[in-house]
Amino acid sequence: MTDNNSNNGLGDRVIRYRWWIIFATLTLVFLTASGARFLEFSTDYRVYFSKDNPQLVAFETLQNTYTKNDNVLFVVEPKDGKVFTQKTLAIIEEITQASWQIPYSLRVDSITNFQYTWADGDDLVVQDLVENAEAFTDKQLKKVQAVALAEPLLLNRLITKKSDITGINTTINRPNKTNTETPEVVAFVREMKDKFQKKYPDINIYLTGVVFMDNAFTEAGEGDMKSLVPFMYGIVLIIMALTLRTFWGTFVTILIMGFSILTGMGLAGWSGILLTSISANAPTIILTLAVADSIHILVTLFYEMRHGKSKYEAIRESLRVNHQPVFITSVTTAIGFLSLNFSDSPPFRDLGNIVAMGVMAAYFYSVFFLPAMIAVLPLRVKASSSSDNGFIDIIGDWVIQRRNILFWGMLTVIVLLSAQIPRIVVDERFNEYFDTRYQFRVDNDYVIKNLSGFESIEYSLNAGESGGISNPEYLTKVDEFAQWYRKQPHVMYVSTLTDTLKRLNKNMHGDDESFYRLPDKRNLSAQYLLLYELSLPFGLDLNNQINIDKSSTRFTAILESVSTQEALDLENSAQDWLRKNAPSEMTAHGASPLIMFSHIAKRNINSMMTGTLVALLLISAILIVVLRSFKLGLISTVPNLVPVFITFGIWAIFVGHIGLAVSVVAPVALGIIVDDTVHFLSKYRRARVEMGKNAEEAVRYSFHTVGTALFLTSIILVCGFFVLTFSGFRINVHLGSMTTIAILCALVADFLFLPTLLMKFGGRGPTPLSANG
Repeated sequence: MTDNNSNNGLGDRVIRYRWWIIFATLTLVFLTASGARFLEFSTDYRVYFSKDNPQLVAFETLQNTYTKNDNVLFVVEPKDGKVFTQKTLAIIEEITQASWQIPYSLRVDSITNFQYTWADGDDLVVQDLVENAEAFTDKQLKKVQAVALAEPLLLNRLITKKSDITGINTTINRPNKTNTETPEVVAFVREMKDKFQKKYPDINIYLTGVVFMDNAFTEAGEGDMKSLVPFMYGIVLIIMALTLRTFWGTFVTILIMGFSILTGMGLAGWSGILLTSISANAPTIILTLAVADSIHILVTLFYEMRHGKSKYEAIRESLRVNHQPVFITSVTTAIGFLSLNFSDSPPFRDLGNIVAMGVMAAYFYSVFFLPAMIAVLPLRVKASSSSDNGFIDIIGDWVIQRRNILFWGMLTVIVLLSAQIPRIVVDERFNEYFDTRYQFRVDNDYVIKNLSGFESIEYSLNAGESGGISNPEYLTKVDEFAQWYRKQPHVMYVSTLTDTLKRLNKNMHGDDESFYRLPDKRNLSAQYLLLYELSLPFGLDLNNQINIDKSSTRFTAILESVSTQEALDLENSAQDWLRKNAPSEMTAHGASPLIMFSHIAKRNINSMMTGTLVALLLISAILIVVLRSFKLGLISTVPNLVPVFITFGIWAIFVGHIGLAVSVVAPVALGIIVDDTVHFLSKYRRARVEMGKNAEEAVRYSFHTVGTALFLTSIILVCGFFVLTFSGFRINVHLGSMTTIAILCALVADFLFLPTLLMKFGGRGPTPLSANG
């Protein structure tokens, strides 16, 4: 009776100090929400990886060794299908020159400024492939076309075999000091595109590159916050209006939703959390979970008022019945989201922390502010002797009557669907994270299909000594590696220093095609490279391919659109080739955003298995303590885990593969679906211990007292997470889809399976569960 007395006391205190509670709440909201001014979106895809992520470390080491490969790619398509005309080449020259003005530009590469080399007697001439294209003769145009199509560094990267599409690639070196750098570059480039598109209507221009991918992540997060949160507010408003049928109840719930979001996001700002397309889901999730707390308190409150109790009496009774379950569900939900801190991807950690703060704020506002507001508002509820739970009572009776069929039927479904889980494979295409409502996705798909790939795998191939890159044996192995790579599926383009050296060797032998091969002497390779480097203009040096002491070179393979598993298979094959065919010092692991994203899903799954286990153990321990029954605590784990297993089984059948988002579904779903179990079991235990009912009567009582609230909260939760499926960001879509399925499965499990478990294993006597279980 201690709990009841304390909860009765809570109701009395809330009513007595209602104005102080309202004032304190508004003050708390103001103080916490003021931190929102510090919130800003991250504009760097690297934020998805922890600082000690081995693939990120390898990639940053490679970029620090050479130059960054963050880029902006202009892709130009002449409407007449001919790149090598005076007009089109002049446009390429103009765009190339203008690209040097892009903020933080480091290097610009195009077919016009490609450093064409040729022999003039004993001299090596290095010059732009195209200069003053408008004055070119047909003969010169044909020569330029022949050179470009024969050059491995240009073909399938900056020019197509059909000569109908070309690219201008600008390397961007952002200082990464502020989050305004990427939007600054994107805005400048888009303005450039609009200017050239208007000036030259006979060409089409497409924009892609790493910088635009970075910006798409930001646009996805900002877009979802602007569209999904208001959308969810509208849905909840409609549901609340239809179910509660009272203006003031709906009004206070809307306030609590807003306060919870403001507190969660404000605390995120005070904590210095950067928003991403993942953590931007926090407001929608907080909004959804905040409603659930309010629903339970309001449903009981209105029920008591409709059955003759005064408003104050109804507040006391609602808090007496619901305070402990609402507190426990808030804590267990927070634990589920806090377990995301085990994630290998920081944005998921941020999402978990923000939602956990918002959930606990929602608890405070629901238990204190909501009843305080109800106490002062002119709330009126029409008295009624009839039950509002007719439909739920029918379901309860039906479950009790058919408990054996339901138990074995549900058990069969659970086993059959769980058996499908091993069919799931970890695989996704990270360049398809964004749907076609984002211009980046549209342009990028076009470029991949018509010009060159977006994804790459890079290596830093070590020669073993300073100046060793001129060693013929080293160069031969690099060239063999390049030839092997070019034969692999999905590979569109390979960039390596050996192609440049072959061309220089040919040039230094009077442009004799028979000498298009690697120099056979170390000193010749060194001399050719030195001569070539001294002839290159500013900004077009070899620092992007050779390290400072000339002990290693950069090797880049550009791929068509591939899945993460295909990328890992290719990288593993490359590792096998290097181990078998190259000296040990030359062995290197591939590094690139593709490799990073390919590994992150599996790494996240492994880390989240630990997080899920920790969350399950903590939640189970809490339920055992709160329910004061080891048996009930043990039974509670079944309906908490079953929806997760069923969800993954359904996903295995209809989708078959999982990625980064799905790796966090289990702990998120666990933290949410445990709420229904807690409310059902708390009412069940109350009926057994306090009222002396047997298992069947206790199940019927649970359905009658909490069934309607469970149904309503589940519908609202389903709507909240289903809203995420309208996102243009695939990770959010998958997170929303699977969590929606899990919540629906949880509702079915709590209505059809949990009661049968309680009746089968809870004992048949009137009070088999003592206070100590």
